[in-house]
Amino acid sequence: MNSALVWISQHSLRNSTHHHPYPSSLQHRFSPASTSIMARIHCANAQSTVASFIQLARRSYSTKPAQASAPLEFLVPRCTPPFGLRAPQLYITHSRAYAHPRRSLDSRPHDISTRQFSTSAVRQKTQAILNPQQDEDGNEMLLEITDRAAKRLNKIMNKDGNPNLALRIQVESGGCHGFQYLMSLITLPAKETAEWSSIVNEDDTIFQYIPDDADPAIASEDGPKIILDEPSLDLLKGSKVDFTMELIGSQFKIVDNPLATSSCGCGTSFDIKM
Repeated sequence: MNSALVWISQHSLRNSTHHHPYPSSLQHRFSPASTSIMARIHCANAQSTVASFIQLARRSYSTKPAQASAPLEFLVPRCTPPFGLRAPQLYITHSRAYAHPRRSLDSRPHDISTRQFSTSAVRQKTQAILNPQQDEDGNEMLLEITDRAAKRLNKIMNKDGNPNLALRIQVESGGCHGFQYLMSLITLPAKETAEWSSIVNEDDTIFQYIPDDADPAIASEDGPKIILDEPSLDLLKGSKVDFTMELIGSQFKIVDNPLATSSCGCGTSFDIKM
């Protein structure tokens, strides 16, 4: 660029100082006096013309770009990608949250209500209705009646028409594992009668099954019941009375005894840890 401007300047100055600034075909039309006057006039304006040209050229080719006017908005093409190439909304949401984490967190509403959960103790379906016992640590000794055992006892009570039916459980020494339990169905007499003391011992504890839809405070004594003495309860505390149906027959059975270390295949004999 600079070499081109220097060439134009030198060429213009060379032409301005020449004795014959006009072509040879026109030289015969002017007199020497007029020719010298026009030459002087032409030479007087030559340097200013070249300087103006150079100044305009430098201004036109300046490295500082002129501020272009903004195009009309409706003439600008949209940069929206094609429908098939658009990112899913979930990705856009995550990218915005990642780019502006503070803004996304502050934009959330502050009136979010917290849900409060109330804890309540699970109601036991089996309760001691007579002579509850406690172990050496002061904990109540319980024996749970499962739903299947309660259903089976209810069926027997309805079949026999005996609402005072109860299942007596007694643990004795013997069997292949050292202890065995015996079960039998008995009828509980009324408490005011003389037969009560002959059936119910002083250390016996009676448990009754309470259905889910019944209120333990007002539950009647007509539900399924089990009865066992204190030594037997001490060996079976924390276990469950269940009713199983197997190929060899159906029977009431003690399951989930926390004190039993092993038992026989039939389930009537077990060993306990001392």
